[in-house]
Amino acid sequence: MRFRQILLLLLLALAIGAFVALDLGRYLSFDQLKASQASFAQLHAEQPFTVAVVYFLVYVLATALSFPGATIITLAGGAVFGLWQGLLIVSFASTVGATLAFLASRFLLRDWVEARFGQRLADINAGVNREGGFYLFTLRLIPVVPFFLINLLMGLTRMKVWTYYWVSQIGMLAGTAVYVNAGTQLAQLDSVKGILSPALLGSFVLLGLFPLIARRIVAAVQKRKVYARWADQRPQTFDRNLIVIGGGAGGLVSAYIAAAVKAKVTLIEAHKMGGDCLNYGCVPSKALIKSAKLAHQMRHASNYGLSDAAPSFGFKAVMQRVQDVIKAIEPHDSIERYTGLGVEVLQGYGKLVNPWTVEVALNDGTTQRLTARSIVIAAGARPFVPPLPGLDGVGYVTSDSLWGEFSKLDEVPKRLVVLGGGPIGCELAQSFARLGSHVTQVEMGARIMVREDAEVSELATAALEADGVQVLTGHKALRCELRPSPVNASAAKQSMDRHASLAMTNEGLAMTSEGVASTFEKCLIVEHKGQEQVIPFDQLLCAVGRVARLQGYGLEDLGIPTHRTVETNEYLQTIYPNIYAAGDVAGPFQFTHTAAHQAWYAAVNALFGEWKLFKADYSVIPWATFIDPEVARVGLNEQEAKEKNIAYEVTKYNIDDLDRAIADSEAHGFVKVLTVPGKDKILGVTIVGAHAADLLAEYVLAMKHGLGLNKILGTIHTYPTMAEANKYAAGEWKRTHAPQRLLAWVKKYHDFKRGA
Repeated sequence: MRFRQILLLLLLALAIGAFVALDLGRYLSFDQLKASQASFAQLHAEQPFTVAVVYFLVYVLATALSFPGATIITLAGGAVFGLWQGLLIVSFASTVGATLAFLASRFLLRDWVEARFGQRLADINAGVNREGGFYLFTLRLIPVVPFFLINLLMGLTRMKVWTYYWVSQIGMLAGTAVYVNAGTQLAQLDSVKGILSPALLGSFVLLGLFPLIARRIVAAVQKRKVYARWADQRPQTFDRNLIVIGGGAGGLVSAYIAAAVKAKVTLIEAHKMGGDCLNYGCVPSKALIKSAKLAHQMRHASNYGLSDAAPSFGFKAVMQRVQDVIKAIEPHDSIERYTGLGVEVLQGYGKLVNPWTVEVALNDGTTQRLTARSIVIAAGARPFVPPLPGLDGVGYVTSDSLWGEFSKLDEVPKRLVVLGGGPIGCELAQSFARLGSHVTQVEMGARIMVREDAEVSELATAALEADGVQVLTGHKALRCELRPSPVNASAAKQSMDRHASLAMTNEGLAMTSEGVASTFEKCLIVEHKGQEQVIPFDQLLCAVGRVARLQGYGLEDLGIPTHRTVETNEYLQTIYPNIYAAGDVAGPFQFTHTAAHQAWYAAVNALFGEWKLFKADYSVIPWATFIDPEVARVGLNEQEAKEKNIAYEVTKYNIDDLDRAIADSEAHGFVKVLTVPGKDKILGVTIVGAHAADLLAEYVLAMKHGLGLNKILGTIHTYPTMAEANKYAAGEWKRTHAPQRLLAWVKKYHDFKRGA
């Protein structure tokens, strides 16, 4: 705590102590006020300005210090100054005092509260920034809510001081007027209780509820306004309850839920059911990772007491296995399965015509129009291709297209450049390196996997480099070029004679200015520390991220805002309350499991939102990068906690001490848990090691249901398993939080029992 905070606390303590010691509260009673009314009136008549100033200052001080008796002081204002002058003085004095209390609370307590409850307070602050003034106004209109409590609690938020002042000034005016007016009739009052009759209290409650009711009315008007241009196109009846555009994870789950609750639902998919995850992402990449890991284990069989062996394989066979894995999983997401579940599946491109109508350009060339009460857009995302000069000239693949393009190759690419240091780039870079490619990974940032803690990035870099990946961080891609590469002149001439009529291509031949025959090779030009470098390659993989598919669905025609993703509210609604978005197209995460998670909210809100809307919950989102060793995380890591100014403790267990990891020759990595200081509440977990993504599930469950490390420590874990790492991490936390004083007394007890 800073010196100024300590000083202010001392001053407040002295003021409160003086109030109690001098028994100043006796002057703030109803009887004392009535007895002193005449003398106050006389004093005011003699020195009106001085009395007004002193009264103003006393009122400000009492309000700022949250002293009891504000009601009595307000009555005194009416009794001494009359209605209008009293209302003017009390209104400003009460607001100034409330603002001072607000500032004192902020100065003394907000940093401490944010340090302990930062994430929870961040959510509150987001709401305050959005609608804080509105709710403060509502609270100020209801005098049954203690105003001093409002002052203190609002000070803990990020509400602007000026907003707090003027909203309080207006909001407290009605209640202030009632008490000041009552003060003008002080002689006729028997007690303070007589001021607020049940009818008057009810009126205040209704007054306080009015902004909420008005807000509903405004929302209804806005809803009517947003649909106004389509009013003449709204169907009288609907063909379906729900239309879902997109057959990826988000769309499949949305359609499944709708069918499960017996709604009539149509799913529209133009290409492959299962979306990116099944066909281009999660499934094929994990199949490739498995083959690459086996090749790696064969080369390092001596780690298991066997002889090292160079794996012999055909690259086409490896890529065919990837396709076979996709085909084996396809039935889970097939048209036949979903039709059997009660979902109508149409193959074609869906486009919004109006808020209730979707036009489907079917793959057979026909067109069909469908209507539904609600629509879910789950169009997914596509790889982002950077605007790199010369990129189209040299050719490239993405995480989507490589499966088809590389399946045509007889051998693994000899020289592969991977552009991007995120999870996709890292997984594919390591896999192809293990299969025999010379892989160069280019990342513009200072480190790969930048969303993870620095130590995780370092371990990932070391793992990739151990497998032969050349990791170039801090290298900015500038352009791609075709550069001549000298070859044997006679061989080149023979080749030129054979292909004299062939137009120049990337693989063609040319004559340099010196007349020496040469071939062209593909090169990536990068910049590092102000110097250009040339990286030759045979294949270039762009893995610099993915962008939402926003074009071609009629979003722009309906005026639905988009900025990288479809803009939605907390219920996943667009500006049209009956149109929802889920999955990669909605963000903020691009995970299959998050898309499925959002799909539940989108489908349930779309079908039952008129009765109850559910806010999408992103509080516990796990994710993993499937390099070797795996990296898995849920909740906060250290760099995020620091960025958000959230206090935390770190507990770390190194997996190299785990029996099963040693037996499997996988003794590397760690479990790192962030907890609330002094408590076992889990803020976040990062696991690096074999099966990290599987181990993380226990922590995801614990965080979701509010279980702490003590519960994990008290759970039996099978021996010997990798899952014991979670228990040992909890044990490390317990060891550092052992009650040392109690243990010292226990030791004395045992010494006594031994007669020592």
